[in-house]
Amino acid sequence: MKKRWVVLLSTLLSMSSLYAISVSQFDSPLYGTAMLNAIPNYHAFGEVFTLLQREWFWKGFLIALFLVPVAGGIHYLLIGPKVFSHHGKKIFAFSVLMRIMHNLAALSFLVIVPTGFVMAFGDFFGGGMFVRICKNLHGLATPVFAITVLPMIIAWIRDMFPNSDDVKWMMIVGGYLSKEKKPVSAGKFNAGQKAWFWIAMPGGIVMILTGALMFFLNKDLSPVATMFGMSQIDLLRLSAIVHNILGMVVATFFMVHVYMAAIAIKGAIHSMISGYKEEEEVAILHSSWYKKLKEEGKV
Repeated sequence: MKKRWVVLLSTLLSMSSLYAISVSQFDSPLYGTAMLNAIPNYHAFGEVFTLLQREWFWKGFLIALFLVPVAGGIHYLLIGPKVFSHHGKKIFAFSVLMRIMHNLAALSFLVIVPTGFVMAFGDFFGGGMFVRICKNLHGLATPVFAITVLPMIIAWIRDMFPNSDDVKWMMIVGGYLSKEKKPVSAGKFNAGQKAWFWIAMPGGIVMILTGALMFFLNKDLSPVATMFGMSQIDLLRLSAIVHNILGMVVATFFMVHVYMAAIAIKGAIHSMISGYKEEEEVAILHSSWYKKLKEEGKV
């Protein structure tokens, strides 16, 4: 008797599924007929995405999450923060508009990075409402970051191209591995800040685009998918791969940037509030810029 009921129930479910597909009741760009049509192309990005998602993404995020705080803690204990006088002259560095844009970007990243980690470890957090809230916060913070990208690129890109000072900076890691306060060859932005700019700006744009494709994954994105010569499911898989890889890099550099600005250089973060840097800090950590300002009579 039980076998008859199982056979009957299976038959009804199969018929209802076929009916749903035929009338597109449960059809969407990712489910129903679209999913069935994409099965033969699983090898395109499906196998790579499955392997990365199962084996590597969570390991990469875990390394980033623990490596930077541990390295920062070791640096703080062995070297300690650099302290500069806050009673001398001030040097104007950042306009009101740039401070607003930078701080909006910083605030958005303070939401984007932790919520991104939560989504990467969704299974660990048990899924459910908490992960969905983080997903929505992640999506809401992204437009805040997006509006800051163009103004910061326009304002700072001229100072962000590599030069000979950056090679010297990299050879001594900006002097951060020494307790001594010796002048370091660097312009208004040092090699570390330039690296962060080139990761956060172009990388941020790519993450915005791939994130949008994933956030609206159940919408009809076939024109975009067709443009790249792939199905929407493969477009989603590729977006997830690119987004996660960039996410690891951006999150790592963001945590380093926060440590350097808020802890490694005592009081440096105030320059993005007041717009002014301490003269001693500029003379030591941005000696090339300081010499230029002196030549121009601005110091």
